[in-house]
Amino acid sequence: MSITRKKEIQDFASELKEINTIDEFISTIREWFREDTYEFKTKYLNAVKNVNPFPAGTDSSVKYEWKKPKSEALDNLCNFFKDWYEWNPSLQTGLEYIQKFSWLYYENQDGLDFVTTGMGFLMTLAFVKLNGTKMDSSASKALVDKWIDQIGKEEMSKYIIPEGGYKNFNEFFARELKTPRTISSPDDESIVVSPADAIVNMIDDSLTVSKKLDVKTQKLSVEELLDNSPHASSFEGGTAISNILMPTVYHRYHAPVSGQVIESNEDVTGIYFGIQDFPKLINGGNVGYGYDYSIFEHFRRGYLIIETKDYGKVAMIPVGLNTISSVIFHSKFKKIESGDKTHEIKKGEEVGYFQYGGSLNILLFEKGVFPAIRIPQGQMIGTMNKIQ
Repeated sequence: MSITRKKEIQDFASELKEINTIDEFISTIREWFREDTYEFKTKYLNAVKNVNPFPAGTDSSVKYEWKKPKSEALDNLCNFFKDWYEWNPSLQTGLEYIQKFSWLYYENQDGLDFVTTGMGFLMTLAFVKLNGTKMDSSASKALVDKWIDQIGKEEMSKYIIPEGGYKNFNEFFARELKTPRTISSPDDESIVVSPADAIVNMIDDSLTVSKKLDVKTQKLSVEELLDNSPHASSFEGGTAISNILMPTVYHRYHAPVSGQVIESNEDVTGIYFGIQDFPKLINGGNVGYGYDYSIFEHFRRGYLIIETKDYGKVAMIPVGLNTISSVIFHSKFKKIESGDKTHEIKKGEEVGYFQYGGSLNILLFEKGVFPAIRIPQGQMIGTMNKIQ
């Protein structure tokens, strides 16, 4: 893409703040389609043309038929976004529309190109912001009541409920615990704790700084994950671990180790949609196991690098996945540049939180520091589902 074209698309991005209602959003994408603004129509129709069949066994409740005749394609897109905006997630269906949207780019390179670049990216950006505003509004309080009823009094008794109740759904979603969690071995610096309520999967134990190798195990580009930080080279040959958060859990994240924060950035801009096989990421008992994690280098995220006393650097990268409009760090961690005064952090200390949507937290360790996940006898290693 030429520099001129990038600049013109950026100008369109600056105008997105004018979109305050779903009707304005629908009107905007209809205009882009009609004018084929920077190939919006062309790329969308190519995406639709190459939509793949649903995998065997796909739950009918998360299906959406994107493969429509050209004459129906635009209406299908507009109706989908209108329905999504008007839809409210329940405890059991929090990812329903995210999955429905993902079929547009499921193993479909043209679909990925549409939602991750140019005007298609601006479309997803505008919708995420619009949906985020909805979840920030007082109108979302009814949804809060619905979720609280589904979660139940016993579970909700663990959380702080503000006087007068939660003002909106995002405040509820990022709810705080009444009693902080017990931190394992707080004085043993060799013990790493989970940063969040998450399903943990080892991704890779042979990281590269910049080069992705074409082998079966995914080689994450640390340089991209850390937004070209000068500390990226410290993780050459190291280990990456994914911590995936589902919509129903506690959504604040905490320091996995103690040390000094030597660099951080709350706002690394990236794409909002475009996981090639999102259903594979979340379906099945082992969420994300064996998944290709390269896409997360390009998602909306933040990062924080901790210098430990004896174990080198540890990086934590909160990643906002589909429909996340905010990866929020507490003020003292929002932006720390290399060379700034360092900030002490304690293992288990709260760093920030996510608002509504799918999210994960990636941890990076230096070479040889974190060779495996070790669980002492008698401690939980997972939960079981009842036989259906």
